[in-house]
Amino acid sequence: MFRRTVFDSILGAFLLSVLAIALFVGSEEQLLNLTRDVLFVGGFFILSAGISWSLRARGVVTLGDVLFKTVKSEEARAWYKSFWGWQLVVSLIVAFMVAVIKTQFSFVELFDYHGFGGAVRLFKGLFNPNWDVLPRAVLNIIETIFMAFLATALAIPVAFVLSFFCAKNIMKGPAGYFVYLILRTVLNVTRSIEALIWAIIFSVWVGIGPFAGMLALMIHSVASLAKQYSEMVESAEEGPIEAIESTGANKLQTIWYAIVPQVLLPYISFTVYRWDINVRMATVIGLVGGGGIGTMLIQYQGQAMWREVGCIIAVIAVVVWALDQASAYIREALK
Repeated sequence: MFRRTVFDSILGAFLLSVLAIALFVGSEEQLLNLTRDVLFVGGFFILSAGISWSLRARGVVTLGDVLFKTVKSEEARAWYKSFWGWQLVVSLIVAFMVAVIKTQFSFVELFDYHGFGGAVRLFKGLFNPNWDVLPRAVLNIIETIFMAFLATALAIPVAFVLSFFCAKNIMKGPAGYFVYLILRTVLNVTRSIEALIWAIIFSVWVGIGPFAGMLALMIHSVASLAKQYSEMVESAEEGPIEAIESTGANKLQTIWYAIVPQVLLPYISFTVYRWDINVRMATVIGLVGGGGIGTMLIQYQGQAMWREVGCIIAVIAVVVWALDQASAYIREALK
């Protein structure tokens, strides 16, 4: 019931906010008063919560009811005859319109003669690679692969230990839950900052180069792997845990003998997949000084040397395809 009301209130606040902006706001400058905007959105949220409660009292089934299954059964009827159906359609249409406006989507610009002509020249260069830069591209892609490898290798033990402190079924009691909450928050914040941003931070910290790129990949991998590992710990079967606990085993022994055997193979599978992701991500962080083939790519791209860029893209594509295949085979073998 609570989640249904919150969902309907958020949806209602969104629709009312868009309606208010469309009717009363003429320019983006009028939206720069953040305090006032938050108060308005909060007011819309409360108003929507009241409407949601009113609809509930009248027996009207909302989208929140359908999503969170707060009603046992509803009469079979076409969606266009139900309130929640129109609530969904209107919300999607409004969200689509807002997205089109905010992204400034335009078919005119997409197929503009000059812009399209530039794109044609670019693709001609990309599909006619200059293979003279191939040796240097190969050396740089090797550096990229080992950046990803070292970042993943260093992240594994840290994420492995953290995963048990981030699992709700392990961290019981007030103190345990407090540690769980703090670590989860820190990891979520860390993970929400893209590796590209971490690469910029470490480029300033340790200087431009592969070391900065490796550090960026490592810290992002720790946050991502710890989350994935901890979810596996939380899904571990309770039977083996209770069996080990009944022998008088302490917490560490319970984790080692009851949980680790259950999560070891998924851990390895996630790690292999993370290395695959890191290789692809390493090509991107090179654009901001993270070293590897990304740095070479941005150099040629900045000079509009599209034939050289085409060669680099071909090398990246081959390596990513090969790693993806290898990763898939390894994960399949671990099942």
